[in-house]
Amino acid sequence: MQFQISRETLIKPLQLVTGVVERRQTLPVLSNVLLVLEGQQLSMTGTDLEVELVGRVEVESGAESGEVTVPARKLMDICKSLPDDAEMKFALDDNKLVIRSGRSRFTLSTLPPSDFPSVDGSAESLEFKVAQERLKQMLDSTSFAMAQQDVRYYLNGMLFEVSPNYLRVVASDGHRLAMDTEDMKTPAASDMQVIVPRKGILELARLLGEGTEDVSITIGSNHIRATTANFTFTSKLVDGKFPDLERILPKGGDKKLIADRDQLRQSLNRTAILSNEKFRGIRLMLNKDEIKILANNPEQEEAEEIVQVEYDGAAFEIGFNVSYLVDVLSVLDTDTVQLIMSDPNSSALIQGDDGSHTLYVVMPMRL
Repeated sequence: MQFQISRETLIKPLQLVTGVVERRQTLPVLSNVLLVLEGQQLSMTGTDLEVELVGRVEVESGAESGEVTVPARKLMDICKSLPDDAEMKFALDDNKLVIRSGRSRFTLSTLPPSDFPSVDGSAESLEFKVAQERLKQMLDSTSFAMAQQDVRYYLNGMLFEVSPNYLRVVASDGHRLAMDTEDMKTPAASDMQVIVPRKGILELARLLGEGTEDVSITIGSNHIRATTANFTFTSKLVDGKFPDLERILPKGGDKKLIADRDQLRQSLNRTAILSNEKFRGIRLMLNKDEIKILANNPEQEEAEEIVQVEYDGAAFEIGFNVSYLVDVLSVLDTDTVQLIMSDPNSSALIQGDDGSHTLYVVMPMRL
C-alpha cells in the first residue's frame, strides 16, 4: 500500500472521522482509524461500536491499493503539525506505516485490518432523501434539549419520526421539549419512530453542511445510516419508546404574548445574572402590553426588567428556569416569538412567527 496526498485534502475528513474515536478504549484497535485504498479512492473509518463514520477522498495517481489501521490521534496530530501546503507520502513497510513529508519522516505502528470491527447495518426497511442544509438546521434547532446521562435512557437521544407526509425530529430532557417538522413526501407506508443516541446526533450535525446535495437516510430495525458523496455515517438506535407527544404538547392556552425575540433574550440574560445559581429561577409577571422579569438570590440581590410586548390577557404570573427560555430564544431564527400559556402550573408553548416549523415546550417552576 502506498499513496501520496496533500495535507489540505486529508485533514478535514480525518478530523471528522477521528472525532468518533474515543480516547479510552477497551479494544486497542478501536483507537485506530482504518485506511482502505482502492484505486485512487482512500476511505478512512473510525468507530466506537455505537457510531461509525467513513470519510472518502481522492489520492494522487500512481497509488498502490491496500488496507491498514493506525492510531487515529497520532495520525491527526502529525497532519496538524505539518505546513498547510505539505504533500504527504504514505507507504506500508514491514507492518509499519511510514509517512514522509519534506524532511520529516514518521513511522506509525499498525494493527491488522481484520481486527477492525464493522457496525453492520440491519436489513433496510426505509430509505429517503432530505436536503443536507435543512437536516442540519433541524438538528441544530432541537439537539440542545436532549438529555445527558438520564436514567430514562430513551431521552439521551433524538426521536426521528417519519410519516408519509413529513419528517419530524424531537428532543426532550423531561423539563423541556424541542420539535422541528419538515413537510415532505417519504416512502413510509405508516408512521415510523426511531431514537438516535446523543453521540450519533452530535456527530451527524458536525458532518452535515459539507455539500449542497441531498443526504440519503436509511433506517433499519436497529441502525440509521446517512450517506453523502464524501461520508457514510452509521449509528445504532436506542432500544426504547419515546414519550407520547400528544400528552406532552400543551393545548388550549388562552394567554398569548408576542415579543421581539432578541430584546426578550437580552432582558432574560441580564436578569439571570442575579438569579439563584443552582435553580436559575426567574418570575414573569404579565400585564397589558408589558412583561416584568424578576430574579433574586439567597444573597438578597434582585434584578428587574420591563419589556414591551403584545399582550391583552388577564394579569398573570409564572416561574421558569431562565436557561431553558434563553436556549430556545437563541436557536429560533425569527424576529418575533410567541409564548402561549394557560396557568402557572402548566407548560408554556413557544414558537416563532405563525407558520414556524419549530415548536418548543418548557415546564414552569414553582418559586
